[in-house]
Amino acid sequence: MPPRTQTKTMYVCQQCGSESPKWQGRCPDCGEWNTYSEVQVSGGSAAAVNRAAATLRGDGSQPVALPDVSADEFPRLVVPGSEFNRVLGGGVVPGSLVLISGDPGIGKSTILLNIGAQLASNGRKVLYVSAEESIQQIKLRADRLGLKQPDLYLLGESDLDAVRTQISNLKPGLVIIDSIQTVYLPELPSTAGSVTQVRESTAALMKQAKSSHIPMFLVGHVTKDGNIAGPRVLEHMVDAVLYLEGDRFHQYRLLRSVKNRFGSTNEVGVFEMAAEGLIEVTNPSAAFLAERMGGVSGSTVAVTMEGTRPLLVEVQALTTPSATGMPRRTANGIDVNRLHLLLAVLTKRMNVPLYNQDVYVNIVGGLKIDEPAVDLAVAVAIASSFKNVQVDPELAVVGEVGLSGELRSVGQLDRRLNEAAKLGFRRAIYPKSARPPRVDPGIQARPVADLGEAIEAALTA
Repeated sequence: MPPRTQTKTMYVCQQCGSESPKWQGRCPDCGEWNTYSEVQVSGGSAAAVNRAAATLRGDGSQPVALPDVSADEFPRLVVPGSEFNRVLGGGVVPGSLVLISGDPGIGKSTILLNIGAQLASNGRKVLYVSAEESIQQIKLRADRLGLKQPDLYLLGESDLDAVRTQISNLKPGLVIIDSIQTVYLPELPSTAGSVTQVRESTAALMKQAKSSHIPMFLVGHVTKDGNIAGPRVLEHMVDAVLYLEGDRFHQYRLLRSVKNRFGSTNEVGVFEMAAEGLIEVTNPSAAFLAERMGGVSGSTVAVTMEGTRPLLVEVQALTTPSATGMPRRTANGIDVNRLHLLLAVLTKRMNVPLYNQDVYVNIVGGLKIDEPAVDLAVAVAIASSFKNVQVDPELAVVGEVGLSGELRSVGQLDRRLNEAAKLGFRRAIYPKSARPPRVDPGIQARPVADLGEAIEAALTA
């Protein structure tokens, strides 16, 4: 008599995946309210007996000595163009599972459709599975992008069993699932997008990808907080997690890796949204500075690092007398708390009275910069606007500002200043505490000790 399969009722938080034997109003793990839903779990002793029998028989994987493992038959799949390959660490690894996420309308489906068409142009079959849109809608987007590759196959299906069958029959070189929150396994009682469905669907796709060595891209939705929707275990299951960032009202997009088992997580790819889709920006510094105006105060060029790539961006600042007793502080592209810190240093250490000034700071191009090396450029731009004195347009600025007004060194100073020299900048100021950089003789790099000396050097032609 075969062992019986037992079914029990569990309650799963739809926000973080936490499980509980009874319903709870508030999840103890993530703190969200009314997120628990009832699911039926099949736990059966039959599965346990089968696993135990397989273990005793010695079935399954066997340990292999490290020198005997060969990865030569699994070369990376290089995507045409350098930006996407840069983020993935050199190309797509066969059998890998890559999750790409971003805000609605940011261009996730567009960039994956472009990548699929590029690989299909090289003779590889690509399967694009759309569980949100019909294949006619995908066709209209492809026509708008000018994509007509015959090896690019479209499938409008949300039943994951049917999708896996088509993958086995077609044997494509790449699979794109758009999106993981809209496909479902029919044997599970929960609806598509639930924690159980997302977790089990990802596990099923991962098993098929590893066994068939077919790389797969999964599109992931985000919550209102900007996090990937679904259980947190989703990010642990996949091999790489990519975020497509940027302001949907600006043309530039940044593809950033936050997890990558096959490469660095410090790399970033720059793309521009155009009529033909997301196109690569091979020289992002020149693109970000293309519309820079000369002869105005409050504008400074900062040299920041995105991964191993130096980027020159324009920092704009505007100060104006406040009409209220509580001056406004607005920051686009940098942390507003960092702006408050720099304003306090300028007021206290540099005797720049900003307590009655509205201050606005903007990073041109819709970029978001987190590294402190942009501090000096922000402070110089604010001082330039307050004094209404223009900063030398051929000056590049880099440095971190301390609470005492001192300048602290930053990493990869040589690469930053040499990138500025390539773009025609003739002067640069950097922290005196840093090691003297080896720079192009065409640029004059001046070390400065504190913020006051930097402002004086920047506002003096």
